[in-house]
Amino acid sequence: MNSLEGKSNKTGIRFTNNKLIWNGLAVPVVIKRNDIYAQTALENNKVKYCRIVRKLVRGKYKFYVQLVMEGMPPTKYNKETGEVRNPVNEGRVGLDIGTQTIAIASNKEVKLLELAPSTNNMEREKRILQRKLDRQRRANNPNKYNEDGTIKEGNRDKWIFSNRYIKARNALAEIQRKIASKRKQDHEKLANYILSLGNDIKVETMSFQGLQARAKETTINEKTGNYNKKKRFGKSIANKAPSMLLTILDNKLKFQDTKLKKVDTYSVKASQYNHVTNEYNKKELGQRWNDFGDFKIQRDLYSAFLIMNVNEDLKTINRELCFRKFGNFKELHDLEINRIKSSDNELISSMGI
Repeated sequence: MNSLEGKSNKTGIRFTNNKLIWNGLAVPVVIKRNDIYAQTALENNKVKYCRIVRKLVRGKYKFYVQLVMEGMPPTKYNKETGEVRNPVNEGRVGLDIGTQTIAIASNKEVKLLELAPSTNNMEREKRILQRKLDRQRRANNPNKYNEDGTIKEGNRDKWIFSNRYIKARNALAEIQRKIASKRKQDHEKLANYILSLGNDIKVETMSFQGLQARAKETTINEKTGNYNKKKRFGKSIANKAPSMLLTILDNKLKFQDTKLKKVDTYSVKASQYNHVTNEYNKKELGQRWNDFGDFKIQRDLYSAFLIMNVNEDLKTINRELCFRKFGNFKELHDLEINRIKSSDNELISSMGI
């Protein structure tokens, strides 16, 4: 087992006087002296129950105790200035989240950002190791594979794993641990940034589980005559974890006595609506810009703007509010597009820039 938890801090696994007490053991817990947040949390809050977690870090197992506390988390302060870190401000914010990107619209800023950008470099290293492991597995177990490369069904021979295979497997586990940690860190930072723009946050309901699933129907490409791939967005969602970002954001909002507001996708139809003409027009997935005649607006950013101006019923768009806010949104939109175009980073195709 990689984790084990108790039901309370009175019996079984207990945390008392900076020690983990369990089954006759009294293990001292290392708390960093400069970790003011952890020390403040332990001083001001009651421990509800404990959880022991085992993690494989750089080829070695490390054990941690996770404490589930009662009450509000302590406020973080800047050590140098004494100011509150990551303050939550008031205001409307609209989110249009995709499988790899997120569009943010508010009265202060408009942003089109890539989700978890810190993981991109490690994903390539991960793929290289996965291919290496597959080659080693096939070389060590030729009797387990058919001539066409598929695994033999019904073959119950024991799998043989060489020392180099185990070393490569541990290296893959370490990379996957780093990717998960970096991804969560990026989501936490982005959630704090969104909360700095406003606490009235709206987002469309989306079934990421449905987007991960392979297509059920078999279709043929009219131009080439070949079968179309049934793969959809499973890989992107696994790498970027957009649903995790929404969960983190909702948890942070709950500490502010509010929650993430999910608008009705089928009623609002933000990707189809035009507040100027008050019409709904379906667009192809590859159509990334909305044409307003004299100018164009990026599709995802415009959807986020419309979601920001959804009424409290979460089913209708406040058209009057859209007209009042559109001038400010257009200025911030143009600044963001110029920022993206001048960036040296490789852009995701779905941005359409």
